[in-house]
Amino acid sequence: MTTEELDTLLTALYVWIDDHLPRTRWLGRPPRLTDSELVCLAVTQVLLGFHSEARWIRFARARLRGMFPHLPERLGYNKRLRAERPLLQQAIRDLARDTDLWSDTVWITDSTPVECGRSRDTVRRSALAGWAGYGYSRSHSRWFWGLKLHLVCTPAGLPVTWALASPKVDEREVLAALVETEPDLARERPGLLILADKGYVSAELDRFLEQHGITLLRPSYRTSAPRPGERLLKSVRQLIESVNDTLKGQLGLEQHGGRTIEGLGARVGQRLLAMTCAIWHNRTTGQPVTRSLIAYDH
Repeated sequence: MTTEELDTLLTALYVWIDDHLPRTRWLGRPPRLTDSELVCLAVTQVLLGFHSEARWIRFARARLRGMFPHLPERLGYNKRLRAERPLLQQAIRDLARDTDLWSDTVWITDSTPVECGRSRDTVRRSALAGWAGYGYSRSHSRWFWGLKLHLVCTPAGLPVTWALASPKVDEREVLAALVETEPDLARERPGLLILADKGYVSAELDRFLEQHGITLLRPSYRTSAPRPGERLLKSVRQLIESVNDTLKGQLGLEQHGGRTIEGLGARVGQRLLAMTCAIWHNRTTGQPVTRSLIAYDH
């Protein structure tokens, strides 16, 4: 395996961002590392599996000087990354819109834990206090302290919208808030269908989504009559699990290292952007597997 695939992805990403995203207006002298280079650097860090920013900057200085000649110090990189969190979010949305998957009329949604600490001292002293909380992870059968990532994506894993919320916040409320915040997303897709699990069972949520032209398909309780199309959910359920596995197993979501809400948001955005970039590039180049990252992690 060579680095040609990663170089091609980064070159295409740099050119696309430089052409499409608005440039940051700086007061005084602008930094030598441009916004386009920062985004590419952030994506490369995640794809190559560097969870430590200190190790990443050392590696980049030794190996990637030709691609990024104006590398900042670790603290400067961390500060820029947190400050440019809206840029990462905009890049995710615009890259997603640039694929043929964006107009898909089927969405899948779920939440997954983003652990932020395990010791009591961490919980007491963390800057995430007030944002994070205790929650129970059914997939791991254990309690955790942190937040939950609520992700709405297409069946191929292309992120549509997402949010970080306390585990104490009901996931049905988060889904309703995501739909209400950006109602144009549903209006652009007549007959939109959202696939979810039993955690989204709510007659009130069903009525709310119907007002926005959305149909929610999720399993019914044993005491209720099966809903039309419910038998198809067993096979589709694996889609969202595979997306979460990509974020955690290949992109290191559980090793985010965020200590503040701004840092955590930037690191989660990094991983979603890396997955979006891979999907965008794979679709553009006609790769057989849309969400494959194997060609870019070496």
